[in-house]
Amino acid sequence: MNDRTLTQDEKDDVRSKVAEAMDALIGFDLGNYAVQLKIDSRRHPLNGVFAAINELIAAFGAEQEQGKVFREELESKLAMVEKQRAAIRELSTPVIELWDGVLCLPIVGVMDTARSTEMTSTLLDAIVVKKARYTIIDITGIEVMDTRTVDHFIRMAKSVRLLGAECSLTGISPNIAQTVVHMGIDLSDIVTHRSLRDALWHYVRKR
Repeated sequence: MNDRTLTQDEKDDVRSKVAEAMDALIGFDLGNYAVQLKIDSRRHPLNGVFAAINELIAAFGAEQEQGKVFREELESKLAMVEKQRAAIRELSTPVIELWDGVLCLPIVGVMDTARSTEMTSTLLDAIVVKKARYTIIDITGIEVMDTRTVDHFIRMAKSVRLLGAECSLTGISPNIAQTVVHMGIDLSDIVTHRSLRDALWHYVRKR
């Protein structure tokens, strides 16, 4: 065992190496995973420690890089999903400008509370942006209608009128007409037309 006393130069060298290692560890703690301690070509007592620190920083840096790639891929996929959702929402609630000041909201599929709220919001925004005076809600694509669905349309029509625009409901099928009558629902507050063409003709004649 070598028990010789270190010289002052050797002590200064060790202090310098320890300070270098501390700086590297501080940088590592702050997120700098690229730093690597220089291994002395001579047989230095701290070479083993430096090598272990380098391996730790490199391994952790590789994990962080892998995590960064994963997060970027996840964010990209989430953004794509959101774009697809937005596209689906636009397709499910298309507000069509048939004429100057005339909008049409064709509805296909099943109505629920969430979809009704979204449709109403989209339609009202379009009325304000387009300065529409007449709105047609076409339900030709709806095969079944219950009390809640009818209530949705009544609320939608009232909201449209509050913005100063007229609102008509078109495309009521014979089955839906019988269902509405059977349920005893009052649609006297809503203007109805047999078809989209009839609603447009009504608007043109009033003009």
